[in-house]
Parts: sequence; structure tokens; C-alpha cells
Amino acid sequence: MLIAPRGDLRPVPEEALHVTLAFLGYRPEKEAVAIAEAMSAAVQERGPSPVLAPAEVKPIPPRRPRLFALDLEDTDGACVRLQQAVSDALEAERFYKAEKRPFWPHVTLARVKRDERAEPLPADPPPLDPFRATQVTLYRSILRPQGAQYEPLAVQALKP
Repeated sequence: MLIAPRGDLRPVPEEALHVTLAFLGYRPEKEAVAIAEAMSAAVQERGPSPVLAPAEVKPIPPRRPRLFALDLEDTDGACVRLQQAVSDALEAERFYKAEKRPFWPHVTLARVKRDERAEPLPADPPPLDPFRATQVTLYRSILRPQGAQYEPLAVQALKP
């Protein structure tokens, strides 16, 4: 885990760390194949895969955080373009309604436990190197008291 367990936080397990391109919410299971096809078509049309550079850990919202997220720098805008392509494809098929706020590439590292007030995280997050995104995955989110469990339904590789 990138964040040590604490009484006020529920760290996200490493295997569940991801960048969300489009949060669909509840969708009937029978739509999964069509959603995966729309996602795959959008991804296949894109250029090279994004390179993301970890920046700082941010409390969200800043005053009384509900979560802590690792901000990712998308220096050439490839992640924003990929998100837009996926968003447009899913919206065209009426599986998704685009958010009004701009896309923010980040990874949620920890959520604040219910009825807790989170203490700030240490000032210096662990140093992490830039990384290249290698795939886009359609996940089913299984909600549990310990946090969401993510089950991959479809994976589309990105061009290097």
C-alpha cells in the first residue's frame, strides 16, 4: 500500500489502484458487452498511450477531506484525449453522461472512514517515477463494507 493503514483512513489496496476515465454508476449486466465494445472501439482509434507523472497527494476536498488522491501530470494531454474519446463513445451509445467538470487524472489512494475526520498525510509522498498507461479496463464494482472490489470485465491494450 502507498499509504500506511490508520484509524481514520481506509487505504486502497494496490491491486485496486486505477485512473477512472468514466464512472458509469449502475448499469444492467446485459449492457456490459456493448459497453466493452464501445470502450474498445474508442481506445483502438487513439494514438500512443499516455505517460503520467505522479505529482502530489491532494486531500479532496481540501478543508475536510473525504479522500486522498495522487495527482497525475498528463504533460502531453494524451490521457485527457483518451478520456474524451472513451467518454464520447459511451455517451453516443447512451451508457454515460459526461461530467461538466474537467477531467482530472488521479489515483485515489485512501478514503476517510465514516464519521472520521482525517489528519493530514505526511508532507513527502513516496517518490514515484512516471509510468505509461498500458490498457483500459472495464470494471464491475462490487461494493463491500471494506471498500469496493473491482472485477475486470473487458481489457483493451493501448498502443505503446
